[in-house]
Amino acid sequence: MSRWREMSFGFVRRAALVAVFAAAVASGASAADKYPGVGRAATPAEVEAWDIDVRPDFQGLPKGSGTVEKGQEIWEAKCASCHGTFGESNKVFTPLIGGTTKEDVEKGRVASLLRPDYPQRTTFMKVPTISTLFDYIRRAMPWNEPKSLTPDEVYSVLDFMLNLAEIVPDDFVLDDQSIREVQKRMPNRNGMSTNHALWPGAGFGTEKKKADTANTACMKDCGGPVQITSTLPDHAWTAHGNLASQNRRIGPVRGRVTGNDDPDAIDEPGPAGFKLAQSAGCMGCHGLNNKIVGPSYVDVAAKYKDKDMLDTLVGRVVKGGEGVWGEAAMPPQEGASEGEIKTIVEWILAGAPGR
Repeated sequence: MSRWREMSFGFVRRAALVAVFAAAVASGASAADKYPGVGRAATPAEVEAWDIDVRPDFQGLPKGSGTVEKGQEIWEAKCASCHGTFGESNKVFTPLIGGTTKEDVEKGRVASLLRPDYPQRTTFMKVPTISTLFDYIRRAMPWNEPKSLTPDEVYSVLDFMLNLAEIVPDDFVLDDQSIREVQKRMPNRNGMSTNHALWPGAGFGTEKKKADTANTACMKDCGGPVQITSTLPDHAWTAHGNLASQNRRIGPVRGRVTGNDDPDAIDEPGPAGFKLAQSAGCMGCHGLNNKIVGPSYVDVAAKYKDKDMLDTLVGRVVKGGEGVWGEAAMPPQEGASEGEIKTIVEWILAGAPGR
């Protein structure tokens, strides 16, 4: 229950952030006067592009529609390499489909979740709200090219997944209206408690409760320095290589420098192949000297040393594949041109030289 409690808190928090953001836009002029030289107010278009979350009451759901047939085409092209033909996934990614029955669909509570001997918890066994699935696919998938799917494509992929899970028939059309009826058939729709103060809106819960926090907002003179009470031992920092070089170069999160690299050298110009591997998101799965999801680039270079593998490896990267380095699948890399991929592979086969 705690996981969904946290998720519901996330909806509340995002709603609050949207309200704050909107207020900031409305008072942009006065803020600019008060804090000259510190950025500018976000435009309505920028706020709209950022505010894409879809809530359990379907607020934020975009217009669109999709079919099971179209969803299968997209799935086979962009999803199956990681999640399997039937959503069974592999040793790296946990299954999405399975573990639910017709009785679960009728009752809204997955019986297998109460079985400690059940081998695996799939996504459709656990998630209670279809809006969560739509929101996640829309903002985070495909893994190597998030936010690249149109609303119609998201509807189609989700429709195909619902069909695999035997929640909707083969000819079902999922759109911004029919999705509300599908919510009534989600196998674990009654598996989330809303009887707590963090869930928004009237009619949820049986009594008025106070939120389980007593924190006081503080923006100035908030006390002494933060005391870190838990950290990794020194010998474990480099267990997975340099985390800074494995993070995407976009977004607010930056990996801590945990290897022997000079932290000031992270953003310095380096070989073209290395910079392309960073911008294309390759470093999220492959470390320079260590395996993450896929093999390290040093290991790849060693495996194919003195072999004429350039064109073969370029083809594998372009089309995706699995089995050469274990169970982990690599999805097709559509976010980079074939010429850019060739530059990356040439750099890898040269031993992934320094940056």
